[in-house]
Formats: sequence, C-alpha cells, structure tokens
Amino acid sequence: MTGTYMMKLGPVPRSTIWGGTRLRTLFGTPCGDSPVGEAWMLTVRGEISNTVAGGPLSGRRLDGLAGSFGEDPGDFPLLVKLIDAADRLSVQVHPDDIYAAAREHDRGKTEMWYILEADPGSELLMGLVPGAGRAAFGEALRDGDVLRVMNRVPVRPGDSFFIPAGMPHAIGKGILLAEIQENSDLTYRVYDYGRKGADGRPRRLDTDKAMDVISAFTPEQTDRLRYENDPGADRSKVLCDCARFRAELMRLCGPAEMRPSPRFRHILVTRGSGEIEAGEETLRIAPFDSILLPPHTGARLSGDADLLVSSPRQPVSRLSAPIKTR
Repeated sequence: MTGTYMMKLGPVPRSTIWGGTRLRTLFGTPCGDSPVGEAWMLTVRGEISNTVAGGPLSGRRLDGLAGSFGEDPGDFPLLVKLIDAADRLSVQVHPDDIYAAAREHDRGKTEMWYILEADPGSELLMGLVPGAGRAAFGEALRDGDVLRVMNRVPVRPGDSFFIPAGMPHAIGKGILLAEIQENSDLTYRVYDYGRKGADGRPRRLDTDKAMDVISAFTPEQTDRLRYENDPGADRSKVLCDCARFRAELMRLCGPAEMRPSPRFRHILVTRGSGEIEAGEETLRIAPFDSILLPPHTGARLSGDADLLVSSPRQPVSRLSAPIKTR
C-alpha cells in the first residue's frame, strides 16, 4: 500500500518544574509523579518525534515519514505544543534566525500563543512597559528586578498573542495554552524567581546573550511582524501570518471544506467533536486531537468544533516519494 495519509499523532510529554497535572490527566502520560508542563503535539526534533496513532501508518514515527511529504526531518519547520503552567515560567527571550545560526548553529524562535484555559487573574508578561527600552531592561537585570519593566497582560480563553524573536516574555501561573513556534528550543532565561533545578542549584541564566537579542517592540511593530505575509488577513479567523508560519482558528459548525495546500497543515482540536474526511479516510476528532494533513490534500469536515490550523511558510526543502505503509 502506498500513498499519503492523514496522520493522528500521539503527544510527546515533557516534565518541567513549573508544570501541573492537567496534561498527565488528559493524555495519561507515563511521567510518574513528575509535573508535566508540555505535550509536544507536532515535533520532529533530534531524537524526539511524534508517533502515528491509528490508521495505515500506525506506529510509524513522524521523523521517518517527513521526507515523504517534502520535509527534511533534520530541519523540520514547526513545533506545536500544549503548555500547562501550574506555576510561573521564567522570564526569557529567544534569538532570531540570524543570531541563532551564527552563535548556536540552530534556528531562532518566533512563536504565538492561543489561550485555552486561564484561572481568574491569570496574566502574561509580554514585552516592556511603555518608555522602557534595552538600557532600562539591562539596568533592571543588574538590579535583579526585571519584573519592574515587564508589561503585564491579563488573559482569558480565546485570546491569542504573537511573540517575535527578541521580545522578553513569560507565561503566568494558571494558564493552559497552545503554542505554535519555529522548531527551536533556544531559550535565554533572565529571571526565574529564585527557583532551583533538580540538582538543587539555581537554574542557569543567560543574561549576556539575552542582552544581545532583546528588542523593545512597539505594538505597531509587533502587529506588522505578526501579519507580515498577509497584512489584509481577516483577523477574526487568521491569528498570525508571519514570515515563518500561518495559524488560523477554524470554527466548525456543520459541513466545511479545506482546500489543498502546497505545504502540510497541522490541526489541533481545541473544542468539540466531529469528523475529518480526506480521500478514502475518515477520522473522528475530539478535544486535543493532533492531526497532520499532508500537502496537496484537501479535506471535508463536519461537526461542532474549534480547530487551530497551522502551516509553515518557508519553502519546501525537498520532495521525495510517497509514504509507504508497508
């Protein structure tokens, strides 16, 4: 049997000191008593890869299939996560592609967040307060009081936020969100509330590198980068169309159609249930299902559900033969 198929992907759980129990309960992840902060819903990164759950490709790893739909498994473009912040994440900043390539031999990290659940009073730290720039940020770092220059943003379910490389940020306590990002794990941590790692020592800070890459973005600059590819996008549906990826919210309330696209699309179900039909395949969908729709593949959908749909924007790295299921 040969061909290209929809793939329902199993999550990859990641234990963190700030994580909670929601993801472990949701997926039954085998992490013992360790808090689970992240579930990687779409990933091909080094030795880490999703596994196909069900269908003709069941049990196959995504890193072994990526080349069949035109992606280099050594340079996969997207990483999609669920993040359960039972405690505050560190204040951090990510480098852009140019700095990351020169200093880290890696890709930079631009990302966006879609809020799924939020406790009352939950907030993000995102960017700097008006009037604060790189010098004020550096002074606050030296004083050990970086929070004084961080912009606080209250959140509620359904909000979305764009975090370009260079913007200092942190996810606050009590938030469950979906993150769509460049496939990078480069994080320069600058403040961590005095927490200690598993070795009992304070976690490493990367203030020098952070100062190299920080930028005090204005709201106008952030918005321009967020919709760099399509400034006229319908922003009630399109959450982001930047240089690296596109993300949109598809609210399904009955029959609908997704037209074929030249790049793969990832579908994260955030609410409800329904069906996705592509070719001769039909998949039932439920909350937090992760579906990969290969390139040049359209789909028919039905049901009552919200779908977070993302796709890469970089050019296809290479093309190869169709996936072989046996």
